[in-house]
Amino acid sequence: MLIIAIAFAGFLALGVPVVFVLGASAVLALLTTTDVPVAIVSQRVFAGLNTFTLMAIPFFVFAGVIMDAGGISRRIVAFASALIGWIVGSLYQVSCVAAAGLAAISGSGSADTAAISAIMQPQLRRRRYDVDFGAALIACAGSLAQVIPPSLTMVIMAVVSNVSIGALFIAGIVPGFLCILLLMVCAYYFSRKGGDTYRETEPFTMSRLLKTGWAALPAAGMPFLILGGILGGAFTPTEAAAVSAFYGLLVGVFVYRELKPSQLPVLILRTVSLSAAVMLIIGTASVFSWLIANANVPQILGEWLNSVSSSPIVFLLIVNLLLLVVGMFMETIAAILILVPVLAPIATQLGIDPIHFALVVVMNFAIGTVTPPYGVSLFVSSSVAGRTVMQVTRKLGLPLAAMFVVLLAVTYLPGLSLLLPRAFGLIE
Repeated sequence: MLIIAIAFAGFLALGVPVVFVLGASAVLALLTTTDVPVAIVSQRVFAGLNTFTLMAIPFFVFAGVIMDAGGISRRIVAFASALIGWIVGSLYQVSCVAAAGLAAISGSGSADTAAISAIMQPQLRRRRYDVDFGAALIACAGSLAQVIPPSLTMVIMAVVSNVSIGALFIAGIVPGFLCILLLMVCAYYFSRKGGDTYRETEPFTMSRLLKTGWAALPAAGMPFLILGGILGGAFTPTEAAAVSAFYGLLVGVFVYRELKPSQLPVLILRTVSLSAAVMLIIGTASVFSWLIANANVPQILGEWLNSVSSSPIVFLLIVNLLLLVVGMFMETIAAILILVPVLAPIATQLGIDPIHFALVVVMNFAIGTVTPPYGVSLFVSSSVAGRTVMQVTRKLGLPLAAMFVVLLAVTYLPGLSLLLPRAFGLIE
């Protein structure tokens, strides 16, 4: 175990990509501490990928790529502007609502952050809004694509922790929209203190709302199709991913007509590239997780946690602190694949519902995407805004506090995450 830890930390310190860190440290530990043939590595990589549920990943990625290229972002923002553009700090409010709308379509936090930033930042500058606060707010709102279904992170989490994807999807709805609501409250508070600049709003008209709503309706149909099909038993979550990809193709080509057949090869290649990166991490992490399991790390960690306290409350507090720190330095999928197989069995032993625990993990890593130094959503938002990460980080306190409030609520009020899955009969 010591060899694994030293190799892992050493490779990370050298700046080696996480996917290679996982594989290299596992192989090094295998060669130096066991007599197991190296051929086991390829077998474990294949075993880690040999899961039907993982087929959902390339389909959901393709659906997000298709919908983004088909003009969805612009229509979602237009509808959000018509809906809440009359509130103080209107551009901030629109950014939050639009991020929630895109999260329910693409499932990718960095993609949502980039799309919303590209549309909203020029308007923020034109109306003399605080660009740094806007970038921080958009980064936090965009990160919620991990929490609001359909979410690629939730697919990975469900596979690793062996829970229902459909139940986890439904569990994320209430916490996700609570985060958006609190971010809007933060934006309102910041704008009220900011003076007359933020009181320039757009008048509400029903005709504009209906017009933009009608234009955004085909895009809004995707999350309803996915969740409705899963809850209605029409198809499995994996099949829902394929249906969403086909639906996105139809909308982009035949409804909005902004997606040309000539663009498909490029979009398919982008999908393959993104999916392959995720799959490679999953494959190498399965070798790493197998070695950790053979080293009895889950049992050792479980005994240590029990020696500290057998209280679920204390355990969840320790888990939150651990995941928040890990999320600052490590890519989400890799962190899930390494830590969840160790922590999930302990949570089950302490009587914590698996769906509840899975959502706590997802919430922590969503926050991790906006906390430096890793903070991929923070980097994307800062880059598009033309600001440095440090400049944006100075304005991150208020929106990040809102996400921490929801994290604490989700952690210690299980009903927030379990209410809808129980209502739909997905869990007992």
